[in-house]
Amino acid sequence: MDMPDTAAPDVALRAAGDIRVAVGRLLRRLREVSTGDELTPAQASVLARVGKGEASTAARLAEVENVRPQSMSTTIAALERMGLLERHADPGDGRRQIVVLTAAGRDADDNNHRARAEWLTETVVERLTEDECATLIEAARVIDKLVAR
Repeated sequence: MDMPDTAAPDVALRAAGDIRVAVGRLLRRLREVSTGDELTPAQASVLARVGKGEASTAARLAEVENVRPQSMSTTIAALERMGLLERHADPGDGRRQIVVLTAAGRDADDNNHRARAEWLTETVVERLTEDECATLIEAARVIDKLVAR
């Protein structure tokens, strides 16, 4: 039986380090891109997670954002004051509150997503060749394979 061709440990270590650093830099840069709204990166991240349906309670948001519940409560309260989030009683469990985007919150999330997509597209056009774009497309496929469950 043929074994799949796998990376040598030293090559895998280098690849893992390089991709972690590069993806980290890309994520930090995308967080910096703003639509002019006065949102912190943490606030923008919470809007995005709620908008995608990744989390609907403060506890779950704290978990996925890897912050303390008290910190998440502060972020949610600020977004509520801005009119971007609302909390509603959970119909299935009166002790919990569901966090939802308001119409303004959906607009802010859409605007942030659009600004980041525009920045990334413009940067790719300005800085990369067609061959590099093809490499980037292949790299995205490989990263998807890496994170597939």
